[in-house]
Parts: sequence; structure tokens; C-alpha cells
Amino acid sequence: MRMKTKEIHIGNRVIGGDNPILIQSMTNTKTEDVKSTVAQILELEKAGCDIIRCAVPTLEAAKAIGEIKKQIHIPLVCDIHFDYRLALAAIENGADKIRINPGNIGSIDRIKAVVDACKEKNIPIRVGVNSGSLEKELVEKYHGVTAEGLVESALDKVYIIEDLGYDNLVISIKSSDVMMCVKAHELISTKTSYPLHVGITEAGTLRSGTIKSSAGLAMILHQGIGDTIRVSLTGAPIEEVYTAKTLLKTLGLRKGGIEVVSCPTCGRTQIDLIGLANKVEAMVSEIDLNDVKVAVMGCVVNGPGEAKEADLGIAGGIGEGLLIKHGEVIKKLPEDQLVEALREELLNWGKC
Repeated sequence: MRMKTKEIHIGNRVIGGDNPILIQSMTNTKTEDVKSTVAQILELEKAGCDIIRCAVPTLEAAKAIGEIKKQIHIPLVCDIHFDYRLALAAIENGADKIRINPGNIGSIDRIKAVVDACKEKNIPIRVGVNSGSLEKELVEKYHGVTAEGLVESALDKVYIIEDLGYDNLVISIKSSDVMMCVKAHELISTKTSYPLHVGITEAGTLRSGTIKSSAGLAMILHQGIGDTIRVSLTGAPIEEVYTAKTLLKTLGLRKGGIEVVSCPTCGRTQIDLIGLANKVEAMVSEIDLNDVKVAVMGCVVNGPGEAKEADLGIAGGIGEGLLIKHGEVIKKLPEDQLVEALREELLNWGKC
């Protein structure tokens, strides 16, 4: 059961409360390059991204936010480090949310300037703390980087902002250590009602990062913790979105779309099953259907039976294959026509 957290408005989206868990990613373009940044965000929107974050390392990047915002349709979070003036410029140019670590912004006067600007426009602040930047005194207090230290660090930053009269906040506490990250989220969820943005930071490449993120996020989300998520991967941001969508669907936390299931290859496989499954996955991503399961099987002998729980399926053999609907074979086709036949069935789905 989801833990109840405070509702926070981020642009045209709402997190916390009974609202669904939203998927966030981050652009890897130069934010100053408006054309490239907008193109990437639009691609991420199409893939299912709900909130996008952009780095704002320069004044030029902050000024670009306004033009980017005109061309996209999802809330934009500005990621600020060290220079509070960049946060002020980003807010002035239309940021929907500001991500800061008050510990590296500087003096309390500088933090107050950012808080006051956010308060004026009612823009939420995401207070972010990572294990790699834990304060020296907390490392010493807890004899190393620990979950307890991460939680104390994050709450210290929250208290600073609360003392300045603002509580429109989201918290993130991230670590590349999966079990430390899980424990930190378990601890902080008992100490605050602010929405939590969850993720395993610096998770790694597409393969290792997907495994680490899925393991950690599944344990956190299954406990009802988390209001937004990011799967942090060293790779194309769109892969973060695809992975996050699949994870949420697997955990029963998001419905909709077309689910593709496929069998592993084995010695009986007589078709390019890997290529076929990838083609189907790419094809269904462009079709707007909800709660339809598609099976891709590599054996015409066992395929129909194994695909009986799917709504539609294909099973391949030597140069040919079967089109399956609700476990029944409805058509035998040449191998090169399978994907198109499946596509036609999906486009006509629900019309009968």
C-alpha cells in the first residue's frame, strides 16, 4: 500500500497523495542547445517520460529554459549546483521545479534568496543528497557513509528551508550502494511526509545499471515508498524511461500500453527470435493501446500453448510462423510477414 505523502504540484503534474508514481529522466544534451534539448525531450515524452530535468551549469543554460519550455509538454526541473544565481535565473525563465543541495549553494542568505524566489512563484524545491557528497562530520559521526547519515543530511537541509518559511518540497536521497539506498528510504519514510524522488544513483551501464536499479527500486516501491522515480543509466535517456515503465508495470504500479512477453531462445529455436522480439517491441511502442499482452515465441510446436495467456502472439519456425489470438492459431504466414500481420491485428484491436 502506498505511503501517503504531501501533494506537490510540478507544472501541470501532481505528485504525492493518491497520485500515480511519475517517471523522470534527465537530458544529456547541452541545455544551451535549445534545438537538441527540445528534440530529446519530445522523444522522451513520446516514450512515456512524465517529468524532465535539465542541467543548468551556466547563465546561458538558465536563459535557454524559457525557450525550451515553449516547445515541450511536460514539467521541467532545473538542476543547480554551487551557484545560487543560476537557480534565480532558472526560476525567472520558467523552471517548474528547482533541484538544489543547500549544502553546496553557500551561505544562508543565498539559500534564502532561492527559497524566496521559489516561494514567490510557488515552485517546489527538490532537496537532493547523494552518498558521494555526504558531509564530513556525518561520515565521522556514523563511522562511514551510511543510510542513517544520508537521512540526517537530507532532513537537515529540509529543516533549513522550513525555517525560512517554505514547505513546498520533494526529497531525494540516493546512493550507488543498493542496500544502503533501500535502508535510507525505509528510514526517511518514517520521518517525513514529503514526497520522495527515488533512484539508485550512478547505477552504471545499460546492463548493470538496469539490474541494480530494478533490484533497489523494486524493494523500495514494493513497500509503498516513492512518488517519482528515475532509473539512472550511463546511456541514452530514453532507455531510462523504457526501463522505468517496465518496472512500474511489473510491480503492478502502472497500467496501460502494450506488454510484450517473449520466450528465451533454446536449441529448438529455428527463427531469429531475438531480432523478431526487438522488432515487435519497437513496433508496439508506436501503437496507442492499453492493457494488451503480446507474446513472441520461437517455436511453432510449443508456441501456441505458451502464448495462450497473451491476447495476441506470433510463433516462428523455419521460414514461416503462426499468428495466435487468445491461444488459438488464426493464420499461418511467411516469416517476413509476421510482424506486419501482428501490427494489423493490433491496429484493429477493439474494433470488432
